[in-house]
Amino acid sequence: MTKRDSVSFATTLHVRDHCLCLHTQRAARALARHFDSALAPVGITNGQFSLLMSLNRPEPPAMGDVARLLAMDRTTLTAALKPLERRGLLRVATDKQDRRARRLILTAAGHKTLAAALPIWRREHATVEKLLNNPDQTRADLMLLS
Repeated sequence: MTKRDSVSFATTLHVRDHCLCLHTQRAARALARHFDSALAPVGITNGQFSLLMSLNRPEPPAMGDVARLLAMDRTTLTAALKPLERRGLLRVATDKQDRRARRLILTAAGHKTLAAALPIWRREHATVEKLLNNPDQTRADLMLLS
């Protein structure tokens, strides 16, 4: 390997200390672990909480709308829906106007689970926000990136 083919350790340290992608991924993993642990008594993960919350609408959303909101491809969303559907927290129905489309319906059990999870989310979310210098700016910056 020539000098031209290698990256200096100083560069590695610079990337470690400055890479927005790395720090965002690390923060996302830490937040996910935190909320997964907090929501465990309700029997859902943070991802499942977000998915169930995305279904809590006046009209059942189309699968594509939920996939866009959660920044998931449809295949990943379908896989995430299966365990929740098996537990009876949601159901997938054919759209009445477009038989090719699917609507995601939060069941009574799903509403109950979401209602039990919400106070936990609120408490933990407030705790996390206290760690941030400016949570509103952080949120705005993250939305800008997404």
